[in-house]
Order: sequence, then structure tokens, then C-alpha cells
Amino acid sequence: MALFLSTMINKVDRKGRVSVPAAFRSVLSGQAFHGIVAFPSFKHPAAQCGGMDWMEKLGAGVDAYDMFSDEHDTLTAALFANAQQLAFDGEGRIMLPENLIAHAGLTDRAAFVGRGPQFEIWNPDTFADYQADAVRQAAEKGLTLRPSAPPGGEGGQP
Repeated sequence: MALFLSTMINKVDRKGRVSVPAAFRSVLSGQAFHGIVAFPSFKHPAAQCGGMDWMEKLGAGVDAYDMFSDEHDTLTAALFANAQQLAFDGEGRIMLPENLIAHAGLTDRAAFVGRGPQFEIWNPDTFADYQADAVRQAAEKGLTLRPSAPPGGEGGQP
């Protein structure tokens, strides 16, 4: 699985066009839709973004809920009704819709923030503050990751 890594800041022009970093476009290459899918983050003043394959995985997650349940209705309204397909132009740019610009507080610059299987678009100053706080919290809490278990369980035995 290809991952979105790093943070890159690009200029947003007066029309709301911004170049998606080449490394991010590379992760998205080969998908049926030549662009990104984006929606306002539930947690942060940012746009959540990924490829159509990522949206399909979110759809599969929503399918775990009963079709007419409150949870299913809430998630589909929050995810799919707000999601927008933003096609790449010939120069690898997307046109940011007004609602995403407003939600993320974007002006003349946008930070593309890798988050593994997806990425976010932030106001660079807002993200710098958030990231500094996240690093501080991770250090204070001693957060670590466990290594993945080898195939077959402990010690690799089937």
C-alpha cells in the first residue's frame, strides 16, 4: 500500500487552484479517477483527502452498520454528502471549493500533510501549531507503536 508522507506547502492562487505535491500525485496514479476526493475534517480545521480507493474503503466501513441505522445515516451524510471529487488539471493542480477553503482557513498557502493512507490540507500556520502540540503530547504520554506480529503469530510459527 502506498502512503502519503511528509508535509509540503504550496501556493494557492486567487482562483483557488493549488498544485498537489508530485509525491502525492504519484501515490494516486493508476486510479480510475484522475484527482482526489476531499471533505471537511470532523476533528480539525482541514480537508481530509485521498484517492477513490480510500473512499471505497470508507464506504466498506460504513457498510458495517445496518443500512437504515442512525449510525449509517450520520456517517453517510457526513462523509459522502460532503465529499467532492477534485480533478487534476494538466499541471497537477486542483480547484479548491469555497467550503473547503473556508473550513481549513486557507488564504494564499496550503499545507499538504501526509497521514499514511490519506492526507489533509491545512492552513500552514494552524498545522504548525497543531503539530507542535501533537509532538509534545506524544512525548509526554510516551506514545509508541508496537511492531506488527509476524505471519503465523508469535515467533512466526503457523
